[in-house]
Amino acid sequence: MKVLLAQINSIVGNLDYNRTLICNTIEKYQNQVDLIIFPELVVTGYPPQDLLLESRFIQSTAESLDAIVNVVKTCTIILGTIRRDGEELYNTAAIIRESEILAFRDKTLLPTYDVFDEDRYFTPAVENKPLDVQIGDRKVTIGIEICEDLWDSDYDHKITKDLSTGGAELIINVSASPFSLNRIDERIAIVSEKIKYLKKHFIYCNLIGAQDELIFDGGSFVISPNASVMAIASQFEQEFLLFNIDEPQSINYKPMIEEAQIYQALTLGVKDYFQKTGFHDAVIGLSGGIDSALVAAIACNALGSDHVTGITMPSKYSSDHSIDDSEILAVNLGLNFERISIEDLNTGFLNSLDPFFGNTDAGLAEENLQARIRGNILMAVANKKNALVLNTGNKTETALGYCTMYGDMCGALGVISDLNKLQVYAVSKWINSHYRQGIIPENTIMKPPSAELRPNQVDPFDYDLISPLVDEIITNNRHLNSLVIEGYEEEIVKDILQKIRINEFKRRQAAPGLRISMKAFGVGRRYPIVNGFRNI
Repeated sequence: MKVLLAQINSIVGNLDYNRTLICNTIEKYQNQVDLIIFPELVVTGYPPQDLLLESRFIQSTAESLDAIVNVVKTCTIILGTIRRDGEELYNTAAIIRESEILAFRDKTLLPTYDVFDEDRYFTPAVENKPLDVQIGDRKVTIGIEICEDLWDSDYDHKITKDLSTGGAELIINVSASPFSLNRIDERIAIVSEKIKYLKKHFIYCNLIGAQDELIFDGGSFVISPNASVMAIASQFEQEFLLFNIDEPQSINYKPMIEEAQIYQALTLGVKDYFQKTGFHDAVIGLSGGIDSALVAAIACNALGSDHVTGITMPSKYSSDHSIDDSEILAVNLGLNFERISIEDLNTGFLNSLDPFFGNTDAGLAEENLQARIRGNILMAVANKKNALVLNTGNKTETALGYCTMYGDMCGALGVISDLNKLQVYAVSKWINSHYRQGIIPENTIMKPPSAELRPNQVDPFDYDLISPLVDEIITNNRHLNSLVIEGYEEEIVKDILQKIRINEFKRRQAAPGLRISMKAFGVGRRYPIVNGFRNI
């Protein structure tokens, strides 16, 4: 049985584009294979969110599905879509053969945690039984799952087991599983563990591409009855994986190192955000620091250096090495580089504000004013160039509020907002070792980080201590007592917890940030801004 896993990059809501991509794939491969499998909700794009509340969208999706069905001639197709039945809407897989829908199989388990809210839109399957389907020259009893149906350990329904005991010879999961670090290893592990006792072939077809904060990494795979990996598609790339399920084989799968995962995931996230919104050019504020350097490297990889403009905006507090490091980075990456001094603008603001600031000591107001001037410059240049500003804030600093609304937080997309400070350094060093030594200037990596908003300023954090602590709090939902028991100083933990709590208002106004962890700021973490809970 020849099978094609069509790991394709659909666009949410662009039904015409998705239909064309699907139909072109079918027409190209249907005479070469017996079965073509597409990911979850590939017809609509994932996640369609409140588009699903629009009756015209649902009707248009049905019309797109009809058009796809009409091109299916010589093989069997399984693809993810939606279907309406009376007042109920289902996340479903359509099984198609000879220009006819043979059956639907609906999603049973509707996730409601983190970034998922599928029970807002969908009704769970009433039942999910194996289906006898003609595939090539033989009848095959297949069991079809949709994404979360695989992750059934915390549910009463054990979908994979039920399909197997119901007679399924082959189990297929169509998925739109978002990327997080090492997630592909978790998918392979959970399937392999199930197959150890089920002794069936298992095919997993995952979505590729990025949508807003979410990145879908592909990595579709086939597991044999002996729980070995028979075939696996690339991560972070659209791919058409062709294999013969009747030919025993296994491959030596080696996971990608974390720094490579992060770099490729963020590259895909930036590339798709621009392509799918219709923009081509990016503007980045280059401070000479590590965060903006990494964002610039990712942007150049995603968009091409010609489409990236880096702007250094020195003040009287800016060190010579920060300006020099920005210029060296720009030359190394080949991006467009501009230097715009903010000193005259800052002086003008201070003169205008003198009646209000008067005899007060300089402090946060004066420091933040510089950041806001820089933000205005970036936004003005982006408006003029029909470009988007890329935010350069990392997760550690965003958690602690060490960022300025309408200043360094300006931007359409937070590229590294889910990377802690240590990961920023690690990925930057990996880029230098993997591509070309010194592409990110060594001085940028080695010097103490500083906002350079006052004389001799350095960041007030020990990132080796604080970054893991922030991750424990945000990602693992750890609290005071458990962290103190683990060895963290109580006053430090209290301070960090307080900073995270009071800066929720900043994060709520931030640009969407690309998600690479299991708990990122944004739609998957919903804390009230006005929050009187103090039992930390």
